[in-house]
Amino acid sequence: MQKHGQSQKNDLTVEDKNSFETSAIRLLVVDDEESPREALGELLAAHNFKVKAVGTAREALDILEQDSFDLIISDLIMPKMDGITLTKNIKSMGIETPVIVITAFATIEHAVESMKAGAFDFITKPFNYEQIKLIINKALENKRLKKLAMEREYYKKLSDCDELTALFNYRYFNETLEKEIQRRERYNRPLTLMMIDIDNFKATNDTFGHLVGDTVLKQAATLIKRNTRGCDLVSRYGGDEFSVILPETTEEEALIVAYRIREAVDEFSFKTFEGKSISDLSVTIGLSSLPDKSKDKRELIDTADNALYKGKAKGKNCVVIYNKDEKIQQE
Repeated sequence: MQKHGQSQKNDLTVEDKNSFETSAIRLLVVDDEESPREALGELLAAHNFKVKAVGTAREALDILEQDSFDLIISDLIMPKMDGITLTKNIKSMGIETPVIVITAFATIEHAVESMKAGAFDFITKPFNYEQIKLIINKALENKRLKKLAMEREYYKKLSDCDELTALFNYRYFNETLEKEIQRRERYNRPLTLMMIDIDNFKATNDTFGHLVGDTVLKQAATLIKRNTRGCDLVSRYGGDEFSVILPETTEEEALIVAYRIREAVDEFSFKTFEGKSISDLSVTIGLSSLPDKSKDKRELIDTADNALYKGKAKGKNCVVIYNKDEKIQQE
């Protein structure tokens, strides 16, 4: 068998060598029959894969709890726990390692069932390295692309989020507001914008320091997010100011959400790291809408801001809906 493997190794093509660094690829082989398990292990090892071979699915699961592999190759027909059940257990453990099952020609249907259970593909007996190489290549490339997609999604999410509060940031707010305005115009549905400012935040920062101020911002962000709806988009607009886009929502409906936020913040016990109460923190909220109070994005933001500053002038800790007949000078 070793001699056969060595021959296969000498026939390895340049394309095969460049497809993946086999010496860095760790494979777990699971087969209750010693002869095919050793044959496959030797064949893969001859091509410089790092192979760990076990005789039962239970052994494989125990190893996977402690160690990680790039690929798992398992026989389909095994006593106590077959390849389909093993595949399901691997997936239920949250392990995303691709599983390739081994089958004989007479059990292709079982191989299909295993793929429904989460296996990536299957190889057939007797072993043919060209087939194995092709499927391993495909599985590893698929794994690489999935990882790349997840990383891109992760970094995209990072670019959309405010680092301190984990809410969406100002850039994402602007992009989303433009899209929601276009959607509102297309379907002729209301759209309300909420601007929120933390009252007396500067005094808190000056008195207790920026670390406490950062904690207040994070806690306020959590309270705002918790008291909005799943369809609302909550962003940190800048500094101690937040915004909430409420799609397909009238001012009257948005008012219910705004009062809920104001009350949640008013009732929350903000404290310093030493446990000292910060008693004068609250929020003032301004509301405006399309198409009733504004005609475009800029005007929607300005009118919501205007309502916010009107609330500040009224004494803070309140909710104000924009009224074009009661404009005030913003500070």
